[in-house]
Amino acid sequence: MATIERGSYTPLYGRDSSQVAVDAFLLDTVPVTKAEYLAFVKDNPKWRKSNVKGLFADDNYLNAWQGDLQLNPNDKEDEPVTNVSWFAAKAYCKCQGKRLPTLDEWEYVAMADDNSPDARKKDSYNQYILSWYERPKDEHQQIGSTRKNYWGVYDMHGLVWEWTQDFNSVLISSESRNGGKNKNLFCSAAAVGATDLMNYAAFMRYAFRSSVKGNYTINNLGFRCAKDIEKKDSL
Repeated sequence: MATIERGSYTPLYGRDSSQVAVDAFLLDTVPVTKAEYLAFVKDNPKWRKSNVKGLFADDNYLNAWQGDLQLNPNDKEDEPVTNVSWFAAKAYCKCQGKRLPTLDEWEYVAMADDNSPDARKKDSYNQYILSWYERPKDEHQQIGSTRKNYWGVYDMHGLVWEWTQDFNSVLISSESRNGGKNKNLFCSAAAVGATDLMNYAAFMRYAFRSSVKGNYTINNLGFRCAKDIEKKDSL
């Protein structure tokens, strides 16, 4: 895990948004892999494909797997796990003694590029993200295959979308079309509530998050875990 130092940032949402403080925390340097999630379901039968309840994961849950305990033969173990619901991702992190990152934590880390903790005003940074959003999903892209940012964290952009602990805390759109499918989950009318209308890349993430539900499983939505930094007792 990478240590993320305390700081602050101005979020996208709300016309009068002020700086949001983010305490220091730990974050996985890469998303959770298929091999890691397979080990989790082996130890936790309730999260196996045939056992999971619809309340916690829709019908697309692990839909490419060949049964409960076997990946698709074309998959590699170091690919990011996808088609995993928020409930399942939360349970996985808890079993590791971790948690999902908050939305603010994720956005705080995601605004960094290779050598700067906040690269949002750089054209190259935004163009990199938008060009990824425009590309079809690479079915077999491995973790750690994108840029390592200022914090030593890989794949914040360019691999898969990621769950956050409070993914639906900022409501941009009430629309949720096509169920668990990831197409058409955006509503441009919500842009009127954005702090910076030019930051379209960030807006896309907020719109996406507001369009999903906790039991949705999507083929380009994965996750990584975070952890609080234990504070030493004062003498």
